[in-house]
Amino acid sequence: MQKKLHQLRSQRWFASDDIRGFAHRQRMQQQGLSRDEFMGRPIVGILNTWSDLSPCHAHLRDRAQAIKRGVLQAGGYPLELPAMSLGEVMVKPTTMLYRNFLAMEAEELIRSLPLDGVVLLGGCDKTTPGLVMGAMSMDVPALFCPAGSMLNDRYQGQAVGAGTHTKKYWEQYTIGNIDQPEWISLEARMTRAPGTCNTMGTASTMTSIVEAMGLALPGSTSLPAMDAAHTRMAWACGQRIVSMIWEDLRPSRILTRDAFLNGVATWMALGGSTNAAVHLPAMAGRAGVQLSLDDFDALARQVPVLANLFPSGNRLMEDFYYAGGLPALLQRIRSHLQLDALTCTGTTLGANIEGQASTDDDVIRTLDNPVIPATPQCPEAGMALAVLRGNLCPDGAVIKPSAATPALLRHTGPALVFDSNADMLAAINDPDLDVNENTVMVLRNGGPVGGPGMPEWGNLPIPKKLLKQGIRDIVRLSDARMSGTHYGTCILHIAPESAVGGPLALVRTGDLIRLDISARTLDVLVSEDELAQRRAQWRAPEPPYKRGFTRIYQHEVTQANLGCDFTSLAGNEKTPEPPIY
Repeated sequence: MQKKLHQLRSQRWFASDDIRGFAHRQRMQQQGLSRDEFMGRPIVGILNTWSDLSPCHAHLRDRAQAIKRGVLQAGGYPLELPAMSLGEVMVKPTTMLYRNFLAMEAEELIRSLPLDGVVLLGGCDKTTPGLVMGAMSMDVPALFCPAGSMLNDRYQGQAVGAGTHTKKYWEQYTIGNIDQPEWISLEARMTRAPGTCNTMGTASTMTSIVEAMGLALPGSTSLPAMDAAHTRMAWACGQRIVSMIWEDLRPSRILTRDAFLNGVATWMALGGSTNAAVHLPAMAGRAGVQLSLDDFDALARQVPVLANLFPSGNRLMEDFYYAGGLPALLQRIRSHLQLDALTCTGTTLGANIEGQASTDDDVIRTLDNPVIPATPQCPEAGMALAVLRGNLCPDGAVIKPSAATPALLRHTGPALVFDSNADMLAAINDPDLDVNENTVMVLRNGGPVGGPGMPEWGNLPIPKKLLKQGIRDIVRLSDARMSGTHYGTCILHIAPESAVGGPLALVRTGDLIRLDISARTLDVLVSEDELAQRRAQWRAPEPPYKRGFTRIYQHEVTQANLGCDFTSLAGNEKTPEPPIY
């Protein structure tokens, strides 16, 4: 049933004849607006995460203007609101520390202001889940408008993607295979334009998941940031959100368990970032949907990696767009999708992808031709995710087999333990470091509390002495995260983390650690009695943060397997609308 004008939230601010209504209308006109511009129209908030220090979002002020045109032409009135910009690389110590801050800001911007619906304008890694989590908690009509990926580069005849190749070339520079002038040249050219990473990193993983879940327009998340079609898509978002307001098409109607399962299946087919294993539980918690690591592992066993994109494959997001983008990929995995799930278009996911087809079977593979085929020796090699449990990770840990070395997925080796990222970086290039190809490198105190904020430290660098021997991968494990653009046999998100007394805190250099991907286990081969003695001796680190947001974060944050949301923000209990006096 269509909403009536008097049912809109904004009417509580603008429609009354009392002094408060007068003051609200007066202040709008103070900005030079005519009364007739905003009265009697749905008010659309554009939550914009543009920032001069967020190059992935450098174009979003322009896209906000396109959204405004669409809103106005559809009969609404648009208002642009700045929201915290979480641009990867620049924000320290990690953007993950501020995802919940953005979610809280988005929720309270919507709650405290006369908004009937919102367009969420972002794309870099944590902006997508942060904006969506806030909009879900407020539950007004919301539409996600993705920032889009940057342009491709080429180097020595090879496609070059942000993040993935930075890591590869750094290793070559470290051992002298790339000289400084060439390194400086790469620095200036590898990221050629605004937009998010052009690999299947966390940015494109999360925006694609949101589209598959039904909260972004079909095909919108595959568009390159600098394509003219991207501006047209932003305009279409402005048009569509006005209709969604009248239809009362809120996130709670769209983001069901079926929608989340569609997002998970899409993540697996994309070979997407392990960071989704943290964001999706947090998002599901805001929707009141049960979603666990076991759901991820189950779908990873069913849906192979079909998107031939770095770091699992060898192509980039522009190629994915030209091949048909996400709708073409969803058509390929339609047998694994809940096709009757409602989406932001007002129709089902099945209707949205009807007739879509891939134009390049190398970029978007068929189910019988995955990017990394299973082998009798390692049937798990092509999976986008595996969830591990064992005496090192009773609440779970994750690994991305499709970006790992298959021969290392069943491995036992001695631990080399680092208590901090600083300690590890100080020692990693020491020629006398006691490390070989069988070593299991262990980094602790990198989790939600210990980091703090669970930084992307989990892709531990290969020691220089091994790089010189031609070794490019060893088993590495931590309670931290890893950039979605990175690769290697890295076990991540170990829960509970070491800083709160998880078993990782008890490991000592020289202990044997066993990884068995087929059994989905990760164990330290130390007796329970010995572990009990070590636990009795363990003392929690002294927290250095005595005040401020970080202290709040460390007190409130949940563990990785639960999504690292704040305990006081999680859940789908509704906060009352603000009284208007």
